[in-house]
Amino acid sequence: MVEKEKLSRREREKLMQREEIFNAALELFSEKGYHNVSMHEIAKRSEFAIGTLYKFFENKEKLYKALMMKKAETFHNTMMKVLDGSDDIITLIKKLISVKAQLFADNLQELRLYFAETRGASFNIKSGLDRDIRKMYQEFIMHLASVLKTGVQENIFRDIDPYHMAVALDGLANSFLFCWLENPDRYKSDTNVSIITDLFLNGVLSEDKKNSVSSARGDISKQGD
Repeated sequence: MVEKEKLSRREREKLMQREEIFNAALELFSEKGYHNVSMHEIAKRSEFAIGTLYKFFENKEKLYKALMMKKAETFHNTMMKVLDGSDDIITLIKKLISVKAQLFADNLQELRLYFAETRGASFNIKSGLDRDIRKMYQEFIMHLASVLKTGVQENIFRDIDPYHMAVALDGLANSFLFCWLENPDRYKSDTNVSIITDLFLNGVLSEDKKNSVSSARGDISKQGD
C-alpha cells in the first residue's frame, strides 16, 4: 500500500472525500438499513454532488461492498500482525483474543450493519462480498494454524490437528463476541475475553504445561499471603 505522505495533494484529497462518503453511508445504512437509503441521500449527508459519488462508486452496491471490505481488510491486517509478533505462544493467543474483542468494540456499528444486511437472501452482493471475506478468513486460519503447530511441536499444546485448533479458537471467540454484539450490557467484553482464553487454553494445553501454569499460579498465591 502506498503511504499517504507519498501521495500527491490531489490523491490525498480523493482519499479524504472517499472516507467522508464512507462515513455518511455508514451513518445512513445504520439508521435506515441498506435498502432504505439512496445514493442521493448519501450525497446530501456527505455534502457532495451526486456526480461526485458516481465518480467513486458505480452504484450503491459497489459503495457498500467497498465499505465492508475496507473494514474486513482492517480486521484481517490487524489480526495477522498479532500472529507475526514475537511474544511467546500463550501470550500471543491471549493477545489475539483481546485484540479481536477490541476490534469488535471499536466497530460495533459496521458489524451490526453487516450481519443485519447479509442475513437477507435478497441482498444480491452477499455472495461476492462473502467470497472475498472467506478468502481472507482462510488465510488467517492457516497462519494461526502454523503458529499453533509450533505450540504442538514444543509440547505446549496437546497433539491436536493445528487447523482444527485454529478453527475452534476462532469459532469460540466469534460465538462469545457475537453474543456481546447482540447484547453488550449482558455480555461484558472483558469477561468474554477471560472466558474465551480460559476455555481454549484449558482444552489444548498439554498436561506438562497445565501443571507448570498451575504451579506458577500457586507460587503467586503464596506470595500474596
